[in-house]
Amino acid sequence: MELLQLQYFQKVAKLEHMTKAAEELRIAQPALSKTISRLEAHVGVPLFDRHRGRIRLNDFGRAFLNKVEQAMILLEEGRTEVRELAGLEQGSLHIGTSTTELLSKPLGAFLAENPGVKVQITQARPHELEALVDAGKVDLGFTALPVQRAGLRQAVVLQEEIYLLVPPAHRFAERESIDLREAAEEPFIGYKENFGFQKLNDALLREAGIAPRYVCRVDGPQAVASLVRAGLGIAFTGCKTGRDKGLALVRIETPAFQRDFRIVWSENRFVSQASRNFRDFVVQYFAGIGAFAAE
Repeated sequence: MELLQLQYFQKVAKLEHMTKAAEELRIAQPALSKTISRLEAHVGVPLFDRHRGRIRLNDFGRAFLNKVEQAMILLEEGRTEVRELAGLEQGSLHIGTSTTELLSKPLGAFLAENPGVKVQITQARPHELEALVDAGKVDLGFTALPVQRAGLRQAVVLQEEIYLLVPPAHRFAERESIDLREAAEEPFIGYKENFGFQKLNDALLREAGIAPRYVCRVDGPQAVASLVRAGLGIAFTGCKTGRDKGLALVRIETPAFQRDFRIVWSENRFVSQASRNFRDFVVQYFAGIGAFAAE
């Protein structure tokens, strides 16, 4: 079994189209077909179902692809570690985050001090970030959700107070603070039920004894702000992420509520020196803005 075979298999599995895969790999289609056939012979089972010139990854293929992807991540980690030890790697940093707004300034400051570091950012939903870090698909995660998986570490770097986001003409717009129970009859704009921030918001509502009437559930903060601006309802937002012209932030006096943003990394995977440096940099950067602690 050769590394090139596995790389070709990944491409074919992703596209499920031999000709397109060959074009992207810049090899002849017959040569690619033979490579995949040799790989299947080595594995001992067909990895694709073939019917009338079309191919589809089968159950064997999906199981094998999962292991191939894990192996490729480990090989890349090994390559990076060895290059760092040899002094050949200036550093790479792959961050997974649900919000780029809070990270943009510390990342810019870090890169100003470390211009040789190569950065990649993957935007994902909060509940997806643990899996990305655990699988080694990102070096670090930045999320407001507590870590649940064994083998993951976290450092809380920023505590953000939660506010009500209301239209400028709303009866709450001129209020400095509010008891959340006063909003019990208001229409709410929320996130979809499996969205990480929605779980935090639901906990706040339960504490206040409110069963909100959601008029719409969306995927992201921009959609929330747009619907609130249109007057369809009110919503929750962070004090640092919810600044928006034309909308008002009202402090929730009772019950008090905040969300903790944290950097997450794996104890079981190689973390590049650049990633370790950025992790420490972010902790120090936010130290003057909000309370932070390591767990």
